[in-house]
Amino acid sequence: MPCRNLLLFLALATALFPPASASLTPVRKQPPPPTKRQSSTPGQPTKSGTPGTFEIVGNSGASAQQMFLGTSNKIYILDKTEANPLQAGGFPAWGTEIDVSTNDVRPMVVKSNTFCAAGNVLANGSWVNFGGNQAVVWGGITPNGFSQTGGAPYNDADGGKGVRILDPCDDESCDWVDLPAMTTRRWYPTIENLEDGSLIVANATQIGGDEWGGYVNDASQNNPTYEFFPSQGDPIGLNILLNSLPCNLFPLTWLLPSGNLLIQSNWAAEVFDYKNAVEYPLPNIPNAVRVYPASGATAMLPLTPANNWTATVIFCGGTNLEPDQWPDQPGGASWNIAAYPADTSCVKISPDVSSQWEYDDSIPEGRSMGQFIILPNGKLMLLNGAELGTAGYGNDSWAVGHSYADQPVLTPLIYDPNAPARSRFNRDGLQASTIPRMYHSSATLLPDGSVFVSGSNPNPDYDISVKYPTEYRTERFYPSYYSSRRPEPVGLPTTLSYGGPSFDVQLSTDDLANTNIANCSAVVIRTGYSTHAMNMGQRMVQLASSYTGNTDGSGVLHVAQMPPNPAIFQPGPALLFVVCGGVPSVGEWIMVGSGEIGQQPISDAGVLPASSLPASAASNGTSGSPSTGSSPSDSSSGSGSKSGAPERVPLTAGSLALTLALGALVLLGASL
Repeated sequence: MPCRNLLLFLALATALFPPASASLTPVRKQPPPPTKRQSSTPGQPTKSGTPGTFEIVGNSGASAQQMFLGTSNKIYILDKTEANPLQAGGFPAWGTEIDVSTNDVRPMVVKSNTFCAAGNVLANGSWVNFGGNQAVVWGGITPNGFSQTGGAPYNDADGGKGVRILDPCDDESCDWVDLPAMTTRRWYPTIENLEDGSLIVANATQIGGDEWGGYVNDASQNNPTYEFFPSQGDPIGLNILLNSLPCNLFPLTWLLPSGNLLIQSNWAAEVFDYKNAVEYPLPNIPNAVRVYPASGATAMLPLTPANNWTATVIFCGGTNLEPDQWPDQPGGASWNIAAYPADTSCVKISPDVSSQWEYDDSIPEGRSMGQFIILPNGKLMLLNGAELGTAGYGNDSWAVGHSYADQPVLTPLIYDPNAPARSRFNRDGLQASTIPRMYHSSATLLPDGSVFVSGSNPNPDYDISVKYPTEYRTERFYPSYYSSRRPEPVGLPTTLSYGGPSFDVQLSTDDLANTNIANCSAVVIRTGYSTHAMNMGQRMVQLASSYTGNTDGSGVLHVAQMPPNPAIFQPGPALLFVVCGGVPSVGEWIMVGSGEIGQQPISDAGVLPASSLPASAASNGTSGSPSTGSSPSDSSSGSGSKSGAPERVPLTAGSLALTLALGALVLLGASL
C-alpha cells in the first residue's frame, strides 16, 4: 500500500487570491541577498568511475523514498517510518544526511511520519516537506487507540498535516524543524516551484493528494484542492483532480514559461492559469496512464535559446489501465497487476504553443517507475523501474513478496532530444546495475555530473527476506563524459539575475583542446526533489551566449543572465555548468534570483558581443557571426554559430482558450 497523507503544493503565487494575513512566519530563515562575487574555479571530478557503469558507493542509512541534493556536498533522504537499523534519538531513523565526497551518513531526527510526503525548494534555499501518514507500529499498521503524538516502537507522530523545513548545511548543524500544520491532510501531493511574480509572497504550490492513502484514490478521501506555501488562505478546488479518479495522486505538474501550469492526472491533462483560477482542458494523454501508480517517467526537456525557451514535457512508459480496472479500495486488487506489462510509448507536448500531443520514440521495453535525470550535456538518463506491474505494495496473494511490480529494468537508457527520430534512445556502452530499483527508488544529479541512485522498498516495513528487500545500498552512475578532461572555467558568478549585464567566462587552451569555443555553452540545472519516479522542480536552462576565440586556442564565453522571466527558471539554488563539446565542467552551486521569497527583480536582457574566431578557425568553416551558443550535447567541432529564435508571443487567456479549442480537434489521427 502506498504512502500516506502528503503535502501541500508549494506556493502558487496568485493575484486573485490575496494573502490571508500575509503569513510569512513559517519560513524560518531569510538569508541576506547574495553578493555578486565570483565563484572559485571548478576543478576535475574527485572520483574515478568508469563511464557507462554503476558503482556501489555506500549506505543510505534510511531507505531513500525521498531524496534531494541540498548543497553541493550534501544529500538528504527521507523514508517512511519503519525499522531502519540506523538509530536517531533512540529510535529508528527515517531521515539521513549523506556527505557526497565521503559517503558518510548522519542520522536525522524527524518527528512525524513522512510516508509518501513530498517537497521542494523555496527561493531562499530552504527545503520544505509536506504531508505523510498516520503514526504506525511494526508493519506499518495503525492500531486502534494508538497514540498519534509519538510512542513505541518508532516515536512517530501523525504526519498527515505535517510541514517540515530544512536549511541545508555542510557542517552537520542543520535539522528538520516542524512548522504549523496544514489545514487538510495530504498524501501523494505534488509540489512545484512558482515564479513569485506580482506582489504575492508565494513560491510553490501543493496540489492534490488524498487523506488516508491507498493504492489508488477514491471519492471518500479525495482532496482535489491546491493551496500555497507560505499560506494564502484556505485550499481551493481544482476540477481536474475532482474528475480524474482514481489515479489522481502525485498529479504531474510543471510551471510553464507562460506562467501557467501544465497538470496531467490519470488520462486527463490541462493548462491551469492559477493566477485567475481558470482551467483549460487538453486532449487526453495518449496510450497510457503516466501518474502514480502507473508511474511513467516524465521530465521537462531542456529550455534553450534554440527552442526560444519553450517548454516541452515528455512522458514515457506507465500502464494503460482504464479507471474501472483499478481497485476501488486500498490493496483491493482482484487480479495480478504484478504480471501486467508496462507501456512502451513516449509522448510529449509543448502546451504554451500547442495543445497537440506528439508521439516520440518508444522505449525498448515497457517500464513503470522509470525516472528521467537531466544531464548537463542536454541528454536525459532513464533509469530504475520494472517491466511488469506498477508502483505500490500489499499483502495480495499474487504480490511478489509485497511488490506490485516484477522484472526490474537494470540497464539505463540515454535519451537525446536533438537526435533524429527513431534514434533518440540508446544504451550503447551502458552496463546494467546489479540492484533492482523498484517502488520507492530515487535518483539525483551530482555536481560532478554523475548520478546518485538509492532506494527501493516495496514493503510495509523493513524487510530483507523477500525478492525485493528494503534497499540501503547507494550507487553512482558515471555518464559517457565522466572521465574526459573537464573544462575549468574562470569567472563563474555565484548568483544569476533575471536579465542584466552578461558576464565573461575564460576557457584555457587545455579546456578547448578537443573542441573550440564555438562549441561551448552555459547551462543551469535544478536537480529537484526525487520521489516516486519523479524529480519535482527538476529543469534545465541553457543561457544565451556568444564567444571570442583567441589565436592560442583559448577563448572567452560571453554569457547572458537568466532570461528576464522567472517562469522559465524559478528562483532558488541550482547548479551552473559550462559544457564544451558535450563535456561539462564540475557544477558550481549558485543562487538564481534575489535569494528571497517574493517578486523577483527583472531587468532587460543584456546585449551580447558578436561572436568571433581567429582567421585560422574561421577558415575551417566556423562563422564569426553573433551566436546564442551551441547545444550542450553538440560534440562536433567547428560548427556554425546559432542565432536566437524569434521572440515568443505570450499567450493570453483568450488566445490560450482558442489554441486549446482548435488543438483539441486535431488529435494526431487514429493513433490517439
